Amino acid sequence: MRTIEQPSETLLTQDEMRMLIAHSQAGDKEARKRMIEGNTRLVWSIVQRFASRGVELEDLFQIGCIGLMKSIDKFDLSYEVKFSTYAVPMIIGEIQRFLRDDGMVKVSRSIRELNFKIRHATDDYMKTHEKPPSIMELANLLGVSHEDILMAADAMRDPASLHEQLFENDGDSITLMDQMKDEKSELPFDYIPLKEVLKKLGKREQSIIYFRYFLDLTQTEIADRLGISQVQVSRLEKKILAQLKVWMEANATRTTKTVNK
Repeated sequence: MRTIEQPSETLLTQDEMRMLIAHSQAGDKEARKRMIEGNTRLVWSIVQRFASRGVELEDLFQIGCIGLMKSIDKFDLSYEVKFSTYAVPMIIGEIQRFLRDDGMVKVSRSIRELNFKIRHATDDYMKTHEKPPSIMELANLLGVSHEDILMAADAMRDPASLHEQLFENDGDSITLMDQMKDEKSELPFDYIPLKEVLKKLGKREQSIIYFRYFLDLTQTEIADRLGISQVQVSRLEKKILAQLKVWMEANATRTTKTVNK
């Protein structure tokens, strides 16, 4: 990953920051600018914690600065606390929200929300028990099944590249693809048939898949766009997924026979 130079800044005292915050909240743009510039080092130190997430550091720094600006706008000067005490959680939260909502793999809104609840439930549990909760304990706390917990946790993990280098063997690098590949699996990796089977669907069916799984719309929202009922959307979605499964299984069978020849 490419590194960027750490932002330079003129360090501010607590009294100077409180004065600048007061002026900024009163509409003084120059005070706001000085406050932001005086805390770029704080943002940068937080960005470093997310350096392994596969996102450009410049992007994370910009998102962190948004959290910093929100902190400046919302900081309550009536409390005698350091600005950083309030700003750090705000900045971290802004970055985490960006990583959750704009990750490389899009997941449904419900899974993102469940993952958010899992993180908070885990934090609360550790404060009391001084150890992380088990899967079943989390499921009981949130009132969901342990399968839902596992699904949400797996869905939010960063995807691994098939060409990621795992280790070297006698001077030759070994990738994830090398670990997974054999004579029968090489062809399926070279050809992913999902795009082709989607072309077999009618225009309305393609629209439903696009709205549901690419735009992450609810069935009700899709129904409004297509001018049909939510019940019809639900039935069509189930029918489409069943048909796609049949086509994918048939394609996999043909592929296996081709590889075995």
